[in-house]
Amino acid sequence: MTQPAADEAPYIERGTPAFRRTNLAFICAGFATFALLYCAQPLLPAFAEAFSISPAASSLALSLPTAVMAVCMLLASAASEALGRKPVMLVSVLASALLTIAAAFAPGWESFLLLRALLGIALSGLPAVAMAYITEELHPRSSGYAMGLYISGTAMGGMAGRVVSGLLLEAGGWRGSVGVIGLLGLASALVFWRSLPPSRHFHPRPLAWGGLAANFATHLRDPGLRWLFALGFLFMGSFVTVYNYVGFRLLAPPFGLPHGLVALVFSVYLVGIGSSAFVGGLSDRFGRRRVLWLTVLAMLAGLALTLAASLPLLVLGLALLTFGFFGSHALASAWVGQRAGAAKAQASSLYLFAYYMGASIMGASGGLAWAAAGWAGVAALVGVALLAALLIALRLARLGGAG
Repeated sequence: MTQPAADEAPYIERGTPAFRRTNLAFICAGFATFALLYCAQPLLPAFAEAFSISPAASSLALSLPTAVMAVCMLLASAASEALGRKPVMLVSVLASALLTIAAAFAPGWESFLLLRALLGIALSGLPAVAMAYITEELHPRSSGYAMGLYISGTAMGGMAGRVVSGLLLEAGGWRGSVGVIGLLGLASALVFWRSLPPSRHFHPRPLAWGGLAANFATHLRDPGLRWLFALGFLFMGSFVTVYNYVGFRLLAPPFGLPHGLVALVFSVYLVGIGSSAFVGGLSDRFGRRRVLWLTVLAMLAGLALTLAASLPLLVLGLALLTFGFFGSHALASAWVGQRAGAAKAQASSLYLFAYYMGASIMGASGGLAWAAAGWAGVAALVGVALLAALLIALRLARLGGAG
């Protein structure tokens, strides 16, 4: 029996076995991406102590791979257009897990950073390609919910990477923490390989660098996409900056928490697991224009609460900021795929380029703000970024086009 042409093949819809397998695969992929990348975040104080470096220098364990990944994603999206979505994503997750295991045995800070930079290259094959797969293979009325579940997977990975590595720090040191996260990444790669259905709406194209540049230029001419790319920079930059330096704050007076308790604070990521799918579902019902600016407001309110000297209020603020971030990211990333039309992988890679460059640039800048004014300086930097994001979200609500 002949297979239907790509244009005639049915889309994956909510409630079907294929939809459940797809969601399981992308939950695992999102889990692996964020766990492997962000397991270093709660270890930054340990790196500063072990290698006798400053907090700003220790942040290179996170800002370096995110910057490398941001640049390489622009090329990875083109590779997936020629080689296929699933093969590129599978190699990405598998290589990333192996590099993380190798990093646990790095003899010094420089070699550790080299392996983290290589991790950025390997991870670049997943995020933009995953967004393209979802927008290509899932029915439009199911894509918002599916994108939310994928973002939920990134939240679970971010939480596991931070909490597990932080808890293992006191028992096995930073090397044991990083090694365990690498093994979890290997398990996730196996589930992804077995669960993800093959592409049915993918049209392979030969590698054409001139065409790639033309696609990027087309997307950058769209004012709506430019605003969405800017939001990616501001959302991720704000979120990573808060989480990079909140550990330093919790270890210092007036809190003075041990590493194990600081790691447990990262459990507020559980809020993000629920918020992305919840907000994605709301957007399917009411539209992204009506929901996005509210999630940005939630981030601003959460940031304000982190200024409190009360631990419960600070944790509540982190939870609210996390809820708003994952909801905002789910909305913006799905909006990019819908608005882009053709060459969705390139549009997604541009969004994620801005997204991860925000993490790298603002995350490193946060170290300067911390050195200059402590947590108040970090909060001021993030607050300015989120106010800009709110103005952009309100502008997008009035902009014409898909969304």
